[in-house]
This record gives sequence, structure tokens and C-alpha cells, in this order.
Amino acid sequence: MASSGAFRNGTQKGALKLDRPLSLFSNPKSSSSSFSSTSSSSFKSKPGVRRSSTGSLPGVPAKDDASAHMNLCFHIVSGRVRVAVRLRPRNSEELEADSDFSDCVELQPELKRLKLQKNNWDSDTYEFDEVLTEFASQKRVYEVVAKPVVESVLDGYNGTVMAYGQTGTGKTYTLGRLGEEDAADRGIMVRAMEDILAEISSDTDSVCVSYSQLYMETIQDLLDPANDNISIMEDPKTGDVSLPGATVVEIRDQQSFVGLLQLGEAHRFAANTKLNTESSRSHAILMVHVKRSVKGKDSAPSSENGRMSSMLKTLKPPIVRRGKLVVVDLAGSERIDKSGSEGHTLEEAKSINLSLSALGKCINALAENSAHIPVRDSKLTRLLRDSFGGTARTSLVVTIGPSPRHRGETTSTIMFGQRFPSLFLLHDIAVVIIVAVLIDRAVYNAMKVENMLKIKEEFDYKSLSRRLDIQLEKLIAEHERQQKAFQDEIERITIEAQKHISVAERTYADALEIHAVSSVEEIAEVERLLQEESLLRRSAEEEANNLRRQLMLWKRSEASRNSEISKLQKLVEDEAHHKQKLEEEIAVLQSQLLQLSFEADETRRRMDGGGAGEVPNGLDSLISQVRHQQLRDSGDGEKASMAKLFEQVGLHKILSLLEAEDVDIRIHAVKVVANLAAEETNQEKIVEAGGLTSLLMLLRSSKDETIHRVAAGAIANLAMSESNQELIMAQGGIQLLSMTAAYAEDSQTLRMVAGAIANLCGNDKLQMRLRAEGGIKALLGMVRCRHPDVLAQVARGIANFAKCESRVSTQGTKIGKSLLIEDGALPWIVQNANNNASPIRRHIELALCHLAQQEANAKDMIGGGALWELVRISRDCSREDIRALAHRTLTSSPTFLTELKRLRIGYG
Repeated sequence: MASSGAFRNGTQKGALKLDRPLSLFSNPKSSSSSFSSTSSSSFKSKPGVRRSSTGSLPGVPAKDDASAHMNLCFHIVSGRVRVAVRLRPRNSEELEADSDFSDCVELQPELKRLKLQKNNWDSDTYEFDEVLTEFASQKRVYEVVAKPVVESVLDGYNGTVMAYGQTGTGKTYTLGRLGEEDAADRGIMVRAMEDILAEISSDTDSVCVSYSQLYMETIQDLLDPANDNISIMEDPKTGDVSLPGATVVEIRDQQSFVGLLQLGEAHRFAANTKLNTESSRSHAILMVHVKRSVKGKDSAPSSENGRMSSMLKTLKPPIVRRGKLVVVDLAGSERIDKSGSEGHTLEEAKSINLSLSALGKCINALAENSAHIPVRDSKLTRLLRDSFGGTARTSLVVTIGPSPRHRGETTSTIMFGQRFPSLFLLHDIAVVIIVAVLIDRAVYNAMKVENMLKIKEEFDYKSLSRRLDIQLEKLIAEHERQQKAFQDEIERITIEAQKHISVAERTYADALEIHAVSSVEEIAEVERLLQEESLLRRSAEEEANNLRRQLMLWKRSEASRNSEISKLQKLVEDEAHHKQKLEEEIAVLQSQLLQLSFEADETRRRMDGGGAGEVPNGLDSLISQVRHQQLRDSGDGEKASMAKLFEQVGLHKILSLLEAEDVDIRIHAVKVVANLAAEETNQEKIVEAGGLTSLLMLLRSSKDETIHRVAAGAIANLAMSESNQELIMAQGGIQLLSMTAAYAEDSQTLRMVAGAIANLCGNDKLQMRLRAEGGIKALLGMVRCRHPDVLAQVARGIANFAKCESRVSTQGTKIGKSLLIEDGALPWIVQNANNNASPIRRHIELALCHLAQQEANAKDMIGGGALWELVRISRDCSREDIRALAHRTLTSSPTFLTELKRLRIGYG
């Protein structure tokens, strides 16, 4: 067992240093702040069952004491401690040792409930503010537990985030994970600092941190290991708790903060126990002091003079808000008989349990409104006196494990409302029993503790004075410049006025001389212009009248043309109706002609040979029934006629027509079978009657393009069933479909063939055989048609094939490079990834995402340009599910992340 004095990374004190010098200064007295919160109460109605009700308590502002605090403004509201529970997934040891046992807890996150299994048939139900499953991400934990506290700290309140639980259940992972290897693993400390730095201004605001640990009732500085006996100071006026001897570092960027956390973790005490290889032996306390300058409300009266209004606004002193965030990683509670602690490690366990016991006593006393709160029983309770029943908003995350072997510890952690839990757990030391009882009550009572939350605002009069002095000097200098410019402008205007007067006098004298001569000529010119204007006006009026007359004529002609157009439209509609009737009559005549031709052939056979005519009589009767049925039901819809035909004629008789010698009869018969196959209820009957075999035979033997198209459509409908897919493959269907696609030229035939192959591509069991018999090559060959409907079916088949490969790889089966890439499908996929047709583009985007989920395809996709399309899909795709799939695929592939980093493309 490792010595408890060893540090978490195995180095000695002072062995780890930061690469850059730290900005050190003495810790100023932190101003207590707080904020409003939601108040709720919890109670336990029956043993093992907890009910909770949540209500909102409005904030009640405190009265201002102007005489005592001239430069402080407090807003006080009440709020209770919020508690969340997080379940750790099973580790490798528990997976092996508890493989035959179910988890001792069952989470219901949507109801915010947790069920604790007492035995195989009974369980207790508890409610929390938040219930986080073993699959909850670090981001989710931060948003529901710590982010509201961080936002309140930025508004000038005090906040506390704590983690409590059995050793080895993930407290340090939840709070202090740095996320150096995977950014998604960042804990609450790192994410909180990211949000704080993003909201403050580097010019006017500041952030300072201190990092210490409470070890064996001694407060030690994790940033300066030599400072190992720090005292606690309490402000008698505000009740704020501070550590004046701790090292305080100003934070300018996220990188320096992570370096401080690394330094502190290196100096934190840890030990190797049976429950945890790196069990924390001390309580870690991170204090973050935030100072923000905010703009005060404009209370100056309105003024007509803009300059005076601006000067009045500057007289209002700036407001400074100070908030403090405390993040506490409590050492884990443990049973001595399970942890195997001995020697100095045993003494550490005693100290941890005693401090947790003192914390439990304080919480229980606060919840029960006790007159005496024993906060001085431990340094831990003195440090956290502001977090429980004080002026800070507090969130507590309780971490538990799923192992049934630790049901007792899990029960001790989550027993809400159990004021007197049963003492069936025996510990090696009496202190441990006391801790279990007190912490039982503490976790429940923590949800009952209400804090009086305060926000403190300070008026910075010194800053106001400096700003007014600077503004006064600027105003004096500006006044001097304006006075000098005003005098210069007066002199310039005077000189220009004199010049203008001289010019005006000369101009006036010249005008008097010329006016006498030119006045007569000007009068004559004006009279001539007036006559010309009168003539122009009369001509314009005549032209306007002509235009009005022409407009009226045009309107009359337009009305007549519209009337003629209406008559022509009516004639066209009559002609179309007449044409439809003629087409119906032609269809009836064709049917009758076909019937007569069959009767004539049958008569000829009977005349030529004796008894051989009995069998064709049945076929002749069947044809008559088919034609008669089609004519009778032509006005009732295709679906109703097909159903009646199926019932009256019989499936076997319809299928027998597929082998008729006459091409038209086979075409009509295959159309009937295709329509019947479109109904899911008929598909099984068609296959059992041999319809699938007959359709495949038509593809092999017939040369008619119409038969190929309709037969391929019927096979496509039958291929929607998984059992039918195996029959199609067993009877060589993929080879026949590939052969049909190779010789077909009609786009609709290719669409039907592509649809059938696309349905077969969705079967995991048939992929290797499908590819071996040329299915993928046939799909890629059909892109020559370039018809959008054909390309959409090809894209759907490729997407189905890629999805099946991705599903097989996620089930644990190791596969190599995708068969699609080996058959050369990647260039076409990349080329059509941004196709204008939405069906084609959607299937191609899904195919790219599924191909990218296989790490073996990453290099080929990067080389083929697919990485750029994946980045585009993750950002610009119109469908949110495809965007999320592309984003998750890119972030989970090391090869893609490396390439994006090499290309300097920001992605996360």
C-alpha cells in the first residue's frame, strides 16, 4: 500500500513548477455576495419513499443602511441547497466480480427519481433536484449542477459547488478533470473558468484564484507547499470567510489556470487503497474571486442641453460587483474493513470521517432550525459556513456506485429524509458509524437548508474622481482651442464681408449701365417664348386625347380576344373529354378483339385435334374473366379492381397467364401480379404460389422492355420482406437483376431494378453474396442513365449497404475496408454529396456518415475528398439528425481529427 504522504502523481513537494512566473499578491478580503434561487422542500412520507414539491420564493430585498455602508448595496433573497445525484458506471473489477448481480440502484432521470434495491423484490424511491445516469456527459453535469452557480457569481453573488460520495465514485473526476486528452472530459473547475473568462473584460475586470487542501485538520497551500499551516479569518461585519495566508494568483487566460490546477493536483495527498488506487486523503478547496465593473442606472434628470446631460451622467460613480466561487472536492467516506487502511492511512481516514461528521452535524442543525450551529467543530465547517445557511448559492453533487457489494455505502449516501437510519453496517471504528449516521441526515437535510443570498455592489469613488479630473483638463483645453478658433473665424468673416461688399458695389454699377439697353430685347424674347409654350401645350393636349382613344380601342379588342380565348378553352376541354371517351372505347374494343382472337384460336385447335381442347378452355375462360373484370371495374379504381380480381379469379390462374405465349397477355398478367404485390397482405401468398419464381423466369426469358420493367417493380415490392430477400438471392435474383440493368435503356426500368437491389442492400446477412454476384457493380453501372429517380434509388441502395456495414462493425465484428470503397463507389458518392435533388443528397449524406464510422475507411475518404463533405454536412445539412451524426462521427475518429488539425480547421 502506498504511503498516504505521497502526492497524486508520485512527486515530492515542490518538484513541479509552472513554465511561466505567477502573479502573486496578498489575498484581499472577499466581499460576500449572493443571489436568488429556487426554494423547495423535501419530506419523507413513508420509509424508503421520498416525495418533493418545488415552489418559487420571490427575493425580498434587504433595507439599505445608508449610515453604516455608504458605498455598499445589498440585495438579499433566500434559496435552498440543490442536490444532484450522479451514478458511476461499473469499473473493470465490478464487471468481473458482480457479473452475476444486477445494479443496486435504478435511475429514472425523467422523473428525477432513484430506486434503491433493498432486496430482490422490494425497493425504496427517492427524489432529487437532478438525477444523472452513468451515461451523462461532463457537459451535462456542469450545466445542471454548476452553471447556474457560475452565472450567479458573475452577477456578484457568492456560490459553492461541492461533491460528496464514497471513495472511488468519481468526485474528483466530476470536479477536477482537466480534459487534456479528450476535451469532452473537462470537469466543473475547468468549464467554470472558461465561462468566467468568456464573460469578463480584461480591461476593467479581474479574476483571482487560490487552491488549498484541508489535510489532518491543517490547511495547506497547494500552490506553495511550504505554506502548510494557513489560518482562517472571518469578517465580523459580513461573515465572509477567507484564507489571508494562501497564495492568490490572478488569471488572465485558460492555459495558466489549467497549469495552476496541475500544480495543485501534484501536491495533493493521495493513497492506494482497496477501493481506489488514487484515493484523495484531503479536502481540496478552490476559491475563485471575480471582480466586475457594471454600468449604473441613469438617474440624471432630462435636460435640453446635451453637454450638460453628458456631464451629469459622468458624475455617477461606477459600480463594482464582487463574487466568490468555492469548489470543494471532499475526500471520500470509507469503511475501514473495505478500504484496508492501516497505519498512517488509518489516521487519515479517521480525520476525514471526523470532518465529514462535523459537516453533517452542521447541516442537520440548520435543517432542524437549531439554536446552536457547531461550525467550530472542524476547520471544514468553518470554511463552508457561508455555503450552508449563509449567503452563498450552493449546489451539492452526490456520487454513487452501482455495485451491490457497496449497497450499504450507497444507502448511506442517498437516504434522503432518513433521520435515524438502521445501523446494520458494522465498521472497524466507532467514528465511521457516527459519520454514516450524520452524513445520512446531512445529504437529506442539505436539501432543506435555506441560505440568505446577498449581492454586494461597491461604488468606486476614487475611479470617479480620477475620471472627473481628466475630463476637466480636457474641457479646459477644448475651451481654449474653441475660443482661439472663434476669434480667427470672426476675423476671416470680416475680411470676406468687406470683399463681398466691394464686388457687389461694382456689379451693381455695371448692371445699371447694361439694364437700360437690354430691357426691351428681354421683353420681346419673353413674349416669343410664351407663344411657343402655348403652341406646345395645345399639341400635347391633342396627343393625349389621341392616346386615350387608342387605349379605349385596345381595351375593347382585349375583351373580345378574352371572349374568344374562353370559347377556345371550352372547345379544348370538350375535345379532351371526347378523346377520353374514344380511348375508353378503343380499350374495350382491344379487349374484345383479344377475346375474339383467343376464341378463334381455340376453335381452330378443337377443329384440328380432338380432346386436346379441354385444357385451353380453362385458360380461355380465365382470360374472359380477366377482361370482363377489368372492363367492369375500370371506373372503381385500380386497387379495388385488383382486390376483386384476386378474390374472384384466383392467384394460381393469374400466375398461369405469366407463361402464356401471347406477349400482350403476359404484359397484362405481370401488371396484375405487380399491383397485387404492392399490397403487403398479398406478398406471402404470391411467394407461396410460386409467383416470385415466375417473375424471375420472365426476367430470364422475356425480351420485352415492358415486361422487364413491371416484373422488376413487382420483385422490388417483394424484396421489402427479409424472408423474401433470401429467396430472391437463393434463386439467382441478383444476377438476373444485374443482367436486366446492363441491357435496359428505359429510365423507369432502371429505376425499378435499382429499387429492388436497394432493398436487398439493407440485409446484413446478404452483403458478401450481394457483392460477389455483382449487385454493387450493377448499382454503380446504372448511374449512366443520369435520371434523378434512378440516381435516387442508387443512392438509397448505397446508403443501406453502408448502414449495414456500420451496424456490423458496432456489434463488435471486425471488418476491413468497406466493400463499397473496394468496388469504386467513393468517387461517385463524393461527386453527388451536394446534389441538387434532395432525395439523392440525403441518401448520399447518410452513406458518407456510415462509411466514416469505420476507422478502416478514414484514409481512403480523406484521399477521396470525403472529409470536406463530412465537415459541410455537419455544418450545413438541413436535417438535424444527419448533422448530429456527421459531427459525432468526425469527433470520434482519431484519423479525421488529426487531419482537421493538420488542415487547421477548428472543430470540436
